[in-house]
Amino acid sequence: MNPWTEPTFADSTAGDLIDGEDLVVRRAAVQALGPFNGSIVVADPTSGRILSIVNQKLAYKDGFEPCSTAKLVASLAGLSEGIINPTTLLQAGTRRGMTLTDAIAHSNNPFFYGVGEKLGFERIAKYAKLFGFGEKASTIDEEQPGSIADAPPADGPGMMTVFGLGIDQTPLQLAALVSAIANGGDLYYLQHPKSQDDIAQFVPRLKRHLDIEQYIPYMKPGMMGAVEFGTARRAAYNPNEPIFGKTGTCTDNRVATHLGWFGSFNEVGSKKIVVVVLLTGGKPVNGPVAAGVAGAVYKNLSQENYFGQGSPITTLALISTQE
Repeated sequence: MNPWTEPTFADSTAGDLIDGEDLVVRRAAVQALGPFNGSIVVADPTSGRILSIVNQKLAYKDGFEPCSTAKLVASLAGLSEGIINPTTLLQAGTRRGMTLTDAIAHSNNPFFYGVGEKLGFERIAKYAKLFGFGEKASTIDEEQPGSIADAPPADGPGMMTVFGLGIDQTPLQLAALVSAIANGGDLYYLQHPKSQDDIAQFVPRLKRHLDIEQYIPYMKPGMMGAVEFGTARRAAYNPNEPIFGKTGTCTDNRVATHLGWFGSFNEVGSKKIVVVVLLTGGKPVNGPVAAGVAGAVYKNLSQENYFGQGSPITTLALISTQE
């Protein structure tokens, strides 16, 4: 069947193996996804343990275009190479230009096209590989590694940093990268326990440490801003329980489907999690909708008091720490 004619709604839980999952997290994720065609990966960023994967068949596939979640790679690469800093103003379709915080929050394409053109293909590919793309993110046998193109897109390397053209991303790869941003730079192998014995014997497996800790304070205001006033506003559910995230919306013409991505993490209470949502299907699918699904996961868990109590964080407070 042509994917364009497939319904946007389906049972995304069919065939999932759940014996080693955190059932509280799984229930929250399944309720949040509802009847959408899609996958949700929830992980512990401090260890790489996967708490739940809803729609494992989709999560283990070859991968899809990252859409604007590729701007996370672009931001970290640009900061690492000294192309941008928190106060850099790049052309962003406005007279005054735009800073990194607003560019991430609003997912500004001209800003990140400029970053990509300055980086060039070789450096973009280098950082994408360093951050785990083109290789398996987990110890799961069925997971596919995705891919990174051998040459830039016809429209230039800027399209790699705007929409991720030339990269096939899996939900697990995005979860691993977001986990590294959340934990200060540790890129873990994601592990999906299959039983209670697996949970009892769980040992984190570090793939490599990424030298990004100094740049994360420059990323977080934009990722929080995306939820507070940018493309991910549907994720917000409680100002005292902030979410940091990045949306992605595009059409993957190779598989003829619309995509909605959202990669996110929280910093509330004693249990911090990463939530990645991938939606596929017809026209109703986009990044803001994926953000809303992720927000529902966090809200459902908050109502279960899963996170415990934490102190509120504000975007203004984060920006002030950069100075």
